[in-house]
Amino acid sequence: MPLPDLIEIVPPPAPAFVSVTVPGSKSITNRALILAALASGPVTLAGALWSEDTQVMVDCLRRMGFAVGVAVDLAEEGNRIIRVEGRGGLIPEAGMEAAPLELQVGNAGTAARFLAAMVCLGRGTYRLSGVPRMHQRPQASLLQALRGLGYRVDAPDDRLPAVIHGTGPRPGSARVSVAESSQFASALLLPGRVAGWQVEVSDANPDELPYVEMTRRLVEAFPHGGGEFRIEPDASSGSYFWGAARLFGRNRVEVARWPSSGWQVDARYPDFLDLPSEVSRERDLGDSIMTAITLAPLEDHPVRFTDLGRLRLQECERVAALRTELTRCGALVAESGDSLLVRPSILHGAEIETYEDHRMAMCFAMLGLRIPGIRLRNPRCVRKTFPNFFRKLAGTPPFGLGALVLDAASGRVIAPKELNAE
Repeated sequence: MPLPDLIEIVPPPAPAFVSVTVPGSKSITNRALILAALASGPVTLAGALWSEDTQVMVDCLRRMGFAVGVAVDLAEEGNRIIRVEGRGGLIPEAGMEAAPLELQVGNAGTAARFLAAMVCLGRGTYRLSGVPRMHQRPQASLLQALRGLGYRVDAPDDRLPAVIHGTGPRPGSARVSVAESSQFASALLLPGRVAGWQVEVSDANPDELPYVEMTRRLVEAFPHGGGEFRIEPDASSGSYFWGAARLFGRNRVEVARWPSSGWQVDARYPDFLDLPSEVSRERDLGDSIMTAITLAPLEDHPVRFTDLGRLRLQECERVAALRTELTRCGALVAESGDSLLVRPSILHGAEIETYEDHRMAMCFAMLGLRIPGIRLRNPRCVRKTFPNFFRKLAGTPPFGLGALVLDAASGRVIAPKELNAE
């Protein structure tokens, strides 16, 4: 049964102690799926996230002719054990110029960018398309880099939909700007070993570099000849539960198996439970800066969030969205350039527009653990990265936070088994 179009979060009593597990990293899972398909033998991915974005990637790999098996992961219901039959750089299926092989990427930026580079190794024609928002998101630097490597790419305004003509590995050097997205560089680095590409990164904003470094380290650690690779929990998803620790007391809530590899910039989030006067997306946090912004009105001092320009180019215009919805809750928020200044505020419940953005939905659901009357439109959007998020909120302690989730139209308490976003 799908989630209602409008839900309300009822704050729970403070738990004695909660230890929450979160699903695998989306960023690592989709990178690992590409590397597994390019490996020279079968690869098993343990702890892989199973969400809309990763399902999109699996569906596209299957359409490209790869054998991909998916099994339940008993350690975390939001994960799967995925086995990919690597083909050593061969792309089994392709279309023709008159009838390209269609690859639908939804609103998954990682799938759109990573597959655009990978299909160049095929021998034929591919058409990548997505939802309308995906067609608005930047692609130009990547598509231009692929042309520089000798591939033909037909794309109006250098955005999706794009038709890419694969001609197999063409060793060469590519220079790519990551001013708009680190995923452009990662897209080239992932198949670079098989394709013979040397990748130079330019216009490197500091907030993008940790994701490029994640890709480099993953490529180094991956079992390219086949084997098993374990994916660590998603630090961005875990930030909402560290946020709950800020609301209830840090000795009352923890995120189990918190990643310690240093691959995910958002693994730093526990160091920001007490917010300093300034937090930068370049120096401090990645997407979890949205969690910090949402909680900032509850601090006893103003907090300035800087270097937020990258947030404007993602699933929605997140800077404006955060300002708008926090203001709707009574927060004192001022936007200036790519910064937000959030002042201590007395908050109240409100009906929140989520903008089809999973992180907007999860940030304000977290706020609803403290502020009564928070209602969320289109909560199903969390399926993009964390389909069982609301089950974690409503689960019985010590494995969930004990909140109630209501159908806002009827007031009915939604049973935990009905809370998976489909």
